[in-house]
Amino acid sequence: MADNLPSEFDVIVIGTGLPESITAAACSRSGQRVLHVDSRSYYGGNWASFSFSGLLSWLKEYQENSDIVNENPAWQEHILENEEAIALSRKDKTIQHVEVFCYASQDLHEDVEETGALQKNHASVTSVNPTEGEHSAYLPSEDESSSTVSCQMPTEQTPNSDLESSLEINDVEATGEEEKRCDDKTCVKSASEEETSENVLTTEDTTLQPRKNRITYSQIIKEGRRFNIDLVSKLLYSRGLLIDLLIKSNVSRYAEFKNITRILAFREGRVEQVPCSRADVFNSKQLTMVEKRMLMKFLTFCMEYEKHPDEYKAYEEITFSEYLKTQKLTPNLQYFLLHSIAMTSETASNTIDGLKATKNFLHCLGRYGNTPFLFPLYGQGELPQCFCRMCAVFGGIYCLRHSVQCLVVDKESRKQISRSVLITDRSVLKADSDQQISILTVPAVETGTFAVRVIELCSSTMTCMKGTYLVHLTCTSSKTAREDLEPVVQKLFTPYTETEIENEEDEKPRLLWALYFNMRDSSDVSRNSYNDLPSNIYVCSGPDCALGNDNAVKQAETLFQQICPNEDFCPPPPNPEDIVIDGDSLQSEASESSFIPEVNSETPKESRSLGNPELSSQ
Repeated sequence: MADNLPSEFDVIVIGTGLPESITAAACSRSGQRVLHVDSRSYYGGNWASFSFSGLLSWLKEYQENSDIVNENPAWQEHILENEEAIALSRKDKTIQHVEVFCYASQDLHEDVEETGALQKNHASVTSVNPTEGEHSAYLPSEDESSSTVSCQMPTEQTPNSDLESSLEINDVEATGEEEKRCDDKTCVKSASEEETSENVLTTEDTTLQPRKNRITYSQIIKEGRRFNIDLVSKLLYSRGLLIDLLIKSNVSRYAEFKNITRILAFREGRVEQVPCSRADVFNSKQLTMVEKRMLMKFLTFCMEYEKHPDEYKAYEEITFSEYLKTQKLTPNLQYFLLHSIAMTSETASNTIDGLKATKNFLHCLGRYGNTPFLFPLYGQGELPQCFCRMCAVFGGIYCLRHSVQCLVVDKESRKQISRSVLITDRSVLKADSDQQISILTVPAVETGTFAVRVIELCSSTMTCMKGTYLVHLTCTSSKTAREDLEPVVQKLFTPYTETEIENEEDEKPRLLWALYFNMRDSSDVSRNSYNDLPSNIYVCSGPDCALGNDNAVKQAETLFQQICPNEDFCPPPPNPEDIVIDGDSLQSEASESSFIPEVNSETPKESRSLGNPELSSQ
């Protein structure tokens, strides 16, 4: 296919993350000839969303990822004497410390594939189900011979066995079959093991009856296409830069959004809803009348704090947390303002940072609903695809599964994000409706750690199957993702077990499946981070740890202005009735570019069309 590509382009974009996709769309819209390539088979890079089986395939891809060294690559033969090549690494090192846990029961006799899936892809999963025996097939390392691979059957579990045995992705692949095949060799149980297993299964058959809300791992696999799991967890501020860009460029017609329905707080071991709008404040039963007046007075001040510098100038050098203590606010209100409205650090954010964040929160209220945030249906991964589609509409050419070996030119410690994705059986805070979309901030407990942001998505966001919730946890890394986030998971959730729960109303949500991984935060990477880059090469960073997408939009606009300094950034497309095309020129252009549909075989998937980012029905 590469042989059919034009030989010259104005702009070549490598990678289909959000800032790269916005830049490609802006360049294509301004008339530049754009080639957009990605070595992956999907759009979005680290901004992508996956179905459940797609996520397992992604995990397997990182398990098998290795940097292929070729001493005599074929492309070197095409380098001329007056040119030099900048070789690019083929190994993605942005994801580390991947661990997967399965708490849902696994049906050993079922061989279930995802509905509608063409191919079943298994990733390594640890079973922590206490009532069913674990059967593990140990995968060989790269330096092991295939003839020496053995299948080890674990001994009978005891009540004191560790229920949360962890698994590095490249260690174990757990499957649900009675017999395990390793390199065409079948591992068969001994007679004593078979007898023990039969007794266990008989006991389970008589004691475990199907329950109404029982969700198995097989169900999750079968309904896997209903999941859309984001690698990076973010929300859109309703008056943020990305929403403004979506409206201005009319890219919003390719996507659909839902409003976040509630803001939550975790205090004294309980999850409770935070009143943030005027109506919420006056309807709240958590606040006294005095607290309501105090809160409304302070929020009114925050909306116009620049007009009253005398009230905060003396406190600019202290933290926002200390400033709130000077404002005659109760501890209850201070907690809500700091962690659920301003959402700033208790120790690192000063007074001005806190006032700006509070004003931004209040400024975004009411535009689309009762909270400031929007979430794209089908996940965050839809947004890069929307801009890729705009680029393709204006002539951009897309090539997925095409890695760039090197850049040919004329001669002249890193931060990380801790992420966790959970599948649970109910919400962290029970409500009349089970279709709630919630955001919760859990403050840091120990010095040197960071607050954890929790976003809980219901099935109406098209990101999980009915009867489950998809929960994203995010924080700046201080250790591995599991070490950073597992304490919060243990506070909010309990691992799924087959034991009947006597009082489910007081029980925490049950954890069915969990994934932990670290992602590189390269938001501060720029051209200055590299030595001797040619003047026509620009650098995009990956996702950052912030809640919104402003950094990606600012970065894309800056790059576009450097590439096309006198052009408008993502102007709205012309109305079809205003376009006048000469018939003869149209026919000749069509014959000259007849190969483009063949080259552009990988187009972004269809999205729901919107004139403006209106909300879908609740």
